[in-house]
Amino acid sequence: RKMYPPYWVSSKEGTFHSLKGICDMHVHTNPDLRHRAYSDLELADAAVRVGARAIVIKSHLGFTVNRAAIATEYVQKRYGDKTNFTMFGGVVMNKIIGGINPEAVEKGLKLGAKVIWLPTQSARRHLEKLGQDPNQGITLVENGKVVPKLKDIFQLVKDHDAVLATAHVSPEEAFVVVEAARNAGVKKIVITHPEWWVCDYTIEDQIRLVKDYDVILERCYAQNMGKGQPYHLNLKDNATLIKEIGYRNIMVATDGGQVENPDWETEIYEYMHYLVEAGIPEEQVYYMTKTIPYRLLGIDDEPEGAVKD
Repeated sequence: RKMYPPYWVSSKEGTFHSLKGICDMHVHTNPDLRHRAYSDLELADAAVRVGARAIVIKSHLGFTVNRAAIATEYVQKRYGDKTNFTMFGGVVMNKIIGGINPEAVEKGLKLGAKVIWLPTQSARRHLEKLGQDPNQGITLVENGKVVPKLKDIFQLVKDHDAVLATAHVSPEEAFVVVEAARNAGVKKIVITHPEWWVCDYTIEDQIRLVKDYDVILERCYAQNMGKGQPYHLNLKDNATLIKEIGYRNIMVATDGGQVENPDWETEIYEYMHYLVEAGIPEEQVYYMTKTIPYRLLGIDDEPEGAVKD
């Protein structure tokens, strides 16, 4: 694995080498059916080590909010006032929790879930792209409208000021869902790794979603290209999109945790470093790694280096 030793040190030329205050809203950890690089607690240790402010852990197996609470308690007991790091979790609406299940979502939100993801591995799009029967997936849209239970989900997300994330749904589904969610009053909507070939949003799709619905595009470090194939680095494409769309609706995340890739803290450091080297102003990188996720998560701290509106 590549390692970048200065990722915790501010440079004399600037501060982009520092991960202090960083917030990543998409990281996978153990326990999982697919072995991950870090457990929840190991990731928490890494986050504290580099001065991160928050991480959201995600699992295709449904709930991570309960695991995140345990990790945060662990941090508080081990590090005390030496850190303000918080681990957050959410709910993924796959078949394992009954799909579009308002009761499960409600319980997750009451436990403190910050992100409610639409289906990932149970999405029709996911199954279709992996050569499986999409009819075995979860239906979100019928006759051009969202299914009734999704409206219940929207109300719950709105009431708890949580984030609705599109996960692995198709662009066609996403446009219908996002419009319905906005009409229902959902304020925080994230388009999950639209660059991934399974989701496969065009640049035009992403521009339109930002323009028409003011969503946040979650652009990730690397993408899985399929079984047995190496991961594809998204950094060049991400830098190009940021310059084209603008930084205020793009969130930097890793979707990290794979054993095939660098450790989480190396990924986020390399990502930030690449963007600065590609000509993205440092204050914009901080906006995409701090200001946006802080707002989505309801973190009241003033993120260091944030751009003022």
